[in-house]
Amino acid sequence: MLRNALSAATRSVVRSRTATTLSAGFPRPTQRAPTKYGGVYTVTLIPGDGVGSEITDSVKEIFDYVNAPIEWEQYNVSGVSSAGQDLFKQAMESLQRNRVGLKGILFTPISQSGHISWNVAMRQQLDIYASVVLCKSLPGYPTRHKDVDFVIVRENTEGEYSGLEHQSYPGVVESLKVMTRAKAERISRFAFDFALKNGRKKVTCIHKANIMKLGDGLFLNTFRKIAEDYKSAGIVANDMIVDNTSMQLVAKPGQFDVMVMPNLYGAIISNIGAALVGGPGVVPGCNVGTDYALFEPGCRHVASDIMGTNRANPTAMILSATMMLRHLGLDSIANNIASATFDVINAGEVRTADMGGSATTSEFTQAIIKKL
Repeated sequence: MLRNALSAATRSVVRSRTATTLSAGFPRPTQRAPTKYGGVYTVTLIPGDGVGSEITDSVKEIFDYVNAPIEWEQYNVSGVSSAGQDLFKQAMESLQRNRVGLKGILFTPISQSGHISWNVAMRQQLDIYASVVLCKSLPGYPTRHKDVDFVIVRENTEGEYSGLEHQSYPGVVESLKVMTRAKAERISRFAFDFALKNGRKKVTCIHKANIMKLGDGLFLNTFRKIAEDYKSAGIVANDMIVDNTSMQLVAKPGQFDVMVMPNLYGAIISNIGAALVGGPGVVPGCNVGTDYALFEPGCRHVASDIMGTNRANPTAMILSATMMLRHLGLDSIANNIASATFDVINAGEVRTADMGGSATTSEFTQAIIKKL
């Protein structure tokens, strides 16, 4: 059962509510349990491209230190070319068998026509329809805005990412955006259930229905219909056009609580959210479906420019891994790892370059281990 996202920290540096990057409850996605033998869970691990292998190595090192009951099935899939398609299929079979996975981001080349994104392919084939990204200010790491605390719920399987493009005439390309009532209802209900479970008070639908009156209009109208079911629970529902949302986020992020949106807008908004709280290296996330859960950093960057330099910030991957532990019911271990990670950041003595420090990935990882 996918229950809490990160550590339910009770330290004085952490104020406030439960549904944050420190602790978040999820609607129950499935009755089918992950693969477990002799008290040990088998988890599919896909390190990904760029800095993926470095930051997943941090997770493995920490898990080994705390003796987490996790056995990895690792597949070094790369999205750089389509040459590794057989390995990708093996990784998918592993995910279908284990029902839970941890992954880095797979690179998708722009120039290779016909090479689909394997990140998108995973979400669509496994129907892990809800992407959840947790954006919260970190104690001890000040940014422009204080007390940022909102959740992005993104529909993962349709919209502009449907992958239906064709050239109808030389120089004329048609790209289809597919929106369905069933999937709009499913993601809207997930967002409201998330808010209800975590004591959050408002759900905002992000859309462009003023221009895309049929596609985004369907999404918005479905959201409004679902909102009626949650009025008695005291959850406020509102909506906002996506371009205005971008401005409002950087001006007054405190007005947002839970945000639900179609696929492409989620990609954009999650990057803005990450920038508000410290960058892609500190924002955890997961993808939830009826039968599967796949955990990965919330801001999907491969960071190929620093690949192999031991300079990557592993925080987002570590926190995503603690979300995975909570999904598996290993709350105590998740608490310890997440609390140690936040303690290191709050102390401010060991920080990677993206956080204004000079520590290496290895040094940051060791600092966390010393706190355990």
